[in-house]
Amino acid sequence: MTAVVVLAIALFLALLLIPLGLPGLWVMVGIALLSDLLSVGIDIGWVPLAGVTALALAAEVIEFALGGRMARRYGGSRRAEWGAIVGGLVGVVVGFPVPVIGSMIGAFAGAFVGAMVAELSLRRGTRAATRAATGALVGRVLAVVVKTGIGATMAVWLLWIAWP
Repeated sequence: MTAVVVLAIALFLALLLIPLGLPGLWVMVGIALLSDLLSVGIDIGWVPLAGVTALALAAEVIEFALGGRMARRYGGSRRAEWGAIVGGLVGVVVGFPVPVIGSMIGAFAGAFVGAMVAELSLRRGTRAATRAATGALVGRVLAVVVKTGIGATMAVWLLWIAWP
């Protein structure tokens, strides 16, 4: 029972990493793998491990695609879509000079600026560029919500399997 409580705390802490732009889903996969390999009284099995790994991979694809797709939905070009994706990635890496939430702010700002710059490079005007950039920002926020939801699903699934 103690191992399950430790697993629950570790999964919850990993879940908190996701909105910060950190690899919380992959930390959850690593926790599940270590719990299974170390034989600490938790037998997760290879099928659930493969399942949570597939969920984590799907969440990453969704995260990077959603910002760009929303930029397009808000009237942006394909260039704005790619600008949002690249800008979001750069924003996560560079971050923002705010402790703890800097990478999240950087990702949001990066998606916005990336779509804006890409759209302005096509000389479509500031109004169209701002609209596309707003779409990229909305997409990035939705991506964090979806990714956190997938992480919560993974945590519940792993705890359900681990429960004695």
